[in-house]
Amino acid sequence: MGSALAPGLAAEPDLVYVGGVGREDDLAAFLARERPAALIDFTRPEAALGHALQAAAQGVIPIVGTSGLSEADVDTLGEACGRAGCGGIVAPNFALGAVVMMWLAERAAPFFEAVEVIETHQTAKVDAPSATALATARLIARQRTFDHPPALRELVSGSRGGEHSGVGLHSLRLPGVIADQEVIFGLPGQTLALTHRTTSREAYLPGVLLALRSLVLDPRFHRGLETLLDLR
Repeated sequence: MGSALAPGLAAEPDLVYVGGVGREDDLAAFLARERPAALIDFTRPEAALGHALQAAAQGVIPIVGTSGLSEADVDTLGEACGRAGCGGIVAPNFALGAVVMMWLAERAAPFFEAVEVIETHQTAKVDAPSATALATARLIARQRTFDHPPALRELVSGSRGGEHSGVGLHSLRLPGVIADQEVIFGLPGQTLALTHRTTSREAYLPGVLLALRSLVLDPRFHRGLETLLDLR
């Protein structure tokens, strides 16, 4: 993701891209030397919180798209940003279409009896379900109670997938895929499917730019991109 985002950031006329940080680099020293307005992190969950806390400690806005952070991790970062007086964001997905899909799913939820979320990512993804799928399930489950019946005879363990508050969750891992998600609602005699497909990592750049420009001007902490899109 860093390699994919860097050219797009550097091409923006109102931004100055000061560089990236690799695994062997000293992040704290880099932040102190370059004094950037923001740090964009798409790494791994075991490292992302530490990176973001180092940024907040120096008044640098953490923009975190790393999947797999716990709610407690996000709380910790939000408190750190508050103490530092800087904005910040942790978003399960920076693709604008994915955020709109989640918004639509939440609004469709009250009208259906059952729902399944199917997410597909590349084989190297370390967490399952994806942060986007889990966030989608949580939004949907806030609207009503769903029925997720188990198989009467499960011939292969786990065939019905996972479940969060009655919302079915299924994770596919395949080569040749970046990130796709489908939310399927059901009623007797009908279904409604909401699908988002990511065909290029360029999909994440507009959301990152929106977060960056917004948080520089309004230093608040956000859990997801939907508040910056003003989806109501």
